[in-house]
Amino acid sequence: MVEYIYLKPDEQMPEMADEDAWLVVEASDDDRFFGSGYGFKASGEGVFYASLPKSDLSLESALDAAKQWAAKYQVPRIWVQATPD
Repeated sequence: MVEYIYLKPDEQMPEMADEDAWLVVEASDDDRFFGSGYGFKASGEGVFYASLPKSDLSLESALDAAKQWAAKYQVPRIWVQATPD
């Protein structure tokens, strides 16, 4: 199961080591939500995540897409910045 960690408005996701899987969904000034991250295939190979435009339209759709990717690529938590910086 993937854990959601909601960040305060001025808070940033902590720095992650190169061997750590991570995923963040961040609000933008134009009411979209962009996801990016890094995880691992079953083989141990690293893989990057960048959200698709269709999932950027709402926080719900961004989190749904991120959750599916996180489950597939061994990412234990998703950092969420629900308000733009």
